Amino acid sequence: MSEEVEIPEVTEVHGKGVPIRGNDIDTDQIIPARFMKVVTFDGLGEFSFFDQRFDENDEPKDHPMNEERFQDASVMVVNSNFGCGSSREHAPQALMRWGIDAFIGESFAEIFAGNCLALGLPTVTTDSETVEEIQDFVDENPDAEIDIDVAEETVTYDGQTVDVTVNEGQRKALVEGIWDTTALMKANQDAIEETAENLPYLDG
Repeated sequence: MSEEVEIPEVTEVHGKGVPIRGNDIDTDQIIPARFMKVVTFDGLGEFSFFDQRFDENDEPKDHPMNEERFQDASVMVVNSNFGCGSSREHAPQALMRWGIDAFIGESFAEIFAGNCLALGLPTVTTDSETVEEIQDFVDENPDAEIDIDVAEETVTYDGQTVDVTVNEGQRKALVEGIWDTTALMKANQDAIEETAENLPYLDG
């Protein structure tokens, strides 16, 4: 018999924002390869954007994630092609462990967005002008709340609501609580094994 598994539905995300400006920010910038030699993902958060945040002497550089006013941020506002480069799942794992629950951006690398979905982190998109307006707003209002409605595909901030786009497959998985495929497979392990046993082309 399959186990009951509860995967939370992600219909809305609320939180303070942090602006990360720049196009084509790749996964090596998000989490440098030398920090990936870990058995688990625990502790990766502190190494997010490490080489952008610290110099060769580990002295802090000018970066939003080093600023006290953004330490409670949970919504990252980015530009175009965020998360491009190598397909390391460590990138969204690190950002999630830093405190990020959702992303608003112009566009995301497909594999990065897929890795975010596997963690229940929405990656919603909108045009460059809207992204820049939200980045400017959170820069000036770091304590302001941003509301992402995944189901309705909207972002509300500063008393206004703007339309965003959520990939239909991602929206369905998040809203219906079927985004954690690993948990689903574990919960249905008996059914999977039974199906495998009945396949004529599988021996044993």
